[in-house]
Amino acid sequence: MRSDLAFAGLLLTLAALALAAPGRAQSAVTPHKGAVTFAGPTDRYLMNGSWLLRKDPGNRGLGQGYWRPGSAGGWHKTTVPGAWNAHDYSSASMGGGIAWYRKDFKLPSSASNLDWIVHFESVRYHAIVWLNGQRVGSHDGAWLPWELNLRGLSRKGTNSLVVRVDNRPGSHDLPPRRLTIEGQPNGGWWNWGGILGDVYLRRVDGIDIPTVQVLPELPCRTCDATIRYHVTVRNHGGAHAVSVSSTFGGQPVSLGSRTVGAGKTAQFTGSLTVAKPHLWSPLDPHLYQVSIQASGGGSAGWQLESGIRSVNVVNGRLFINWRPASPRGGFFHEDSPKTNGAADPARMQLVIDRLKSIGGTILRTHYPLDPYFHQLADRQGVLIWSEIPVFQISGRLLALKDVRRAAARMLRDNILANGSHPSVIAWSLGNELNPEPTSVEASYYADQAKLVHSLDPTRPVALAIQGYPLAGCQPAYAPIQLLGLNSYFGWYPGPNGSIADRSQLSAFLDQMRACYTQQALMVTEFGAEANRHGPTEERGTYEFQADIMNYHLSIYANKPWLSGAIGMLMAFHARPGWAGGNPYPSPPMHEKGIFDFLGNPKPAAGVVSAWYHNTQQYDLPGGQ
Repeated sequence: MRSDLAFAGLLLTLAALALAAPGRAQSAVTPHKGAVTFAGPTDRYLMNGSWLLRKDPGNRGLGQGYWRPGSAGGWHKTTVPGAWNAHDYSSASMGGGIAWYRKDFKLPSSASNLDWIVHFESVRYHAIVWLNGQRVGSHDGAWLPWELNLRGLSRKGTNSLVVRVDNRPGSHDLPPRRLTIEGQPNGGWWNWGGILGDVYLRRVDGIDIPTVQVLPELPCRTCDATIRYHVTVRNHGGAHAVSVSSTFGGQPVSLGSRTVGAGKTAQFTGSLTVAKPHLWSPLDPHLYQVSIQASGGGSAGWQLESGIRSVNVVNGRLFINWRPASPRGGFFHEDSPKTNGAADPARMQLVIDRLKSIGGTILRTHYPLDPYFHQLADRQGVLIWSEIPVFQISGRLLALKDVRRAAARMLRDNILANGSHPSVIAWSLGNELNPEPTSVEASYYADQAKLVHSLDPTRPVALAIQGYPLAGCQPAYAPIQLLGLNSYFGWYPGPNGSIADRSQLSAFLDQMRACYTQQALMVTEFGAEANRHGPTEERGTYEFQADIMNYHLSIYANKPWLSGAIGMLMAFHARPGWAGGNPYPSPPMHEKGIFDFLGNPKPAAGVVSAWYHNTQQYDLPGGQ
């Protein structure tokens, strides 16, 4: 007797066959060569734009009758990237569901010697992919790229790509399923679902370059730089001798030659020296052009922009280019009035513009940012605290092997995908786990820190924690080099009312400095909800927010050892019923940002701007 799981898989395949059946509602397109972002493989063909979408009303995807051409609730046009539940702020939307995407296309070339890969930048959360009715693979997890080899292609005819996207969070997902005390879907930000990032076809001529790391090392501020390469080559054909070379700012380097077996991968490493490098910094975001070529049994290429700079923690302080740094910045979520969770390029630029308007130079959110965001940050001199969504996970869940494996995979994928961006200054392991770590959290921090150092020894390991005085000193944080403090003194009460009084903030920061003398300490969240005018003493008013921001920033300014502060930048959708401590909230909007959802400044923006502009964030004379 076949199992329920096997039977469900059979029904899903039958549904996919029906989805790809004749009677198409769109004409097949031939993707054109090109990409949204500069960095990446050279043979990319953009699949963004018009797709077809069908929501699954039963949230099962097993009803064949529903998928028959011409049946109720048929295909309609949608745009990718896009969230299937965009502009739906109901509890059902927050709880997630299933949607089916379809793209009919023809190959850019019918040559039989070419292979083709489909590349997704971000799909939230569980995806199953079919090509011409045949399942080709699946993936779990959002915000990071993944790809599949396409089998069963029609070389000259129309191909139908079908993607089943399920964003119903499970208890073992990252972030995990959570409920409010009322039993409603919970979360730190809205549960947008769908194909949220760019989609490409990738052309493969015998060999392929799936991953590249270009990591600069700067042993001292005036030293020559060493550029270290880690390039993966995959052979799609027979065994061949493969050679890999590169240019860095026009300077050539060979990464060697070796035989790569049929269907095998090989790692090519090498380095070059850049004398008297022009350093990258927020004050001078200088970039070097990098190209990589592989040849032998075919050819492949990769291009990117690299910045030479160092990020270190020295005696409890963050150093950038071997000088102390104390950046100021903003926390935000990828949430656009136009496309919600599939943030569009204009929205990304608006976030950076608002950050720069107040003198900020660093951004943070709870998951890896879109590749285009990284490109903007590299080019415009914005630092990124890069975090994986290990968000408020209990020790019970963190002890599970599948959760730990998922967290390690996301951390690894984040480093491999985004490690060549100079804007990224730290790899954060998560946010607000147990404030009194047990052996479970301690082993998680140690294991993940070891993974970071093995993949990227050029950046510090980071973690954001609740700013609770009663937690005391915690030896579990020993593997963390950059410790983020989420500081809501004077807004939330905290355990036993321990942070209700904002006057306790200064003593708490001093306590943290005494506990963690060798780690750099950065405030990674602070703020207060504000959605209306009113008295300064009334919670939720613009005046209260401006006053508490002024107070916090005055305290931070008097802690010369502090390695930065990140406040709430812009409003975003949190969850149905969100109040966030505001007696008169505007659910589902999270209103701690000093700019509203459209980017309009609240009075606190002027207060923050004055402090940020008058803070020496970098001791980098000469713009270096």
